[in-house]
Amino acid sequence: MDYNTSRPVMEMREYGRHIQQMVEQACELEDREERNKAARSIVSMMAQLNPSVKEVEDYHQKLWTHLFLISEFKLDVDCPYDVPKEDLRKQKPEPVPYPSRSIRFKHYGKSVELMIDSLADKEDGDDKAYMAGVLANLMKRSYLSWNRDSVNDQVIFDHLDRMSEGKLKPSEGFTLDATNDILSRNKKKKTKSKSKNSRKKRH
Repeated sequence: MDYNTSRPVMEMREYGRHIQQMVEQACELEDREERNKAARSIVSMMAQLNPSVKEVEDYHQKLWTHLFLISEFKLDVDCPYDVPKEDLRKQKPEPVPYPSRSIRFKHYGKSVELMIDSLADKEDGDDKAYMAGVLANLMKRSYLSWNRDSVNDQVIFDHLDRMSEGKLKPSEGFTLDATNDILSRNKKKKTKSKSKNSRKKRH
């Protein structure tokens, strides 16, 4: 029996063993024009087998780079781009940057904090006061979703004031949605979500 574990390790598994074998055969062709023709055909097949590469900028150049990687840089052909160097395999990817700014109130989430920062810079007026009230209600719903049975409305207003550095205030006389109403809506959403999941499992 011929098991994959006994076969040579594939350089790029996403293209499959057939592409690997085709590249190996292309490396053995003595005629340069035949190698060039084979390389172009292989690149075309690679594009069909891994269409997600097309979402990458300069994807065609990326395919040629993958071709040289699969051949372990042994394929001698006329590449339409600069031939990648073998030390490319040793290069480490750039570290992914992570936001260094911590969230001041984690139970509200980063999105609410960004919305507050954006709205705080707007010109004062009725629209800004209205949106401040909308955000305050959103904050209360977020607060209650963290398994809390109740919250004093003044706590929400104080947090809004602190997070906006005093730049956001709802209209005078504004009142937040009742806690019982919010908890009731949250409960209905959870019930619907469980019902949908159970139906999916049956199917």
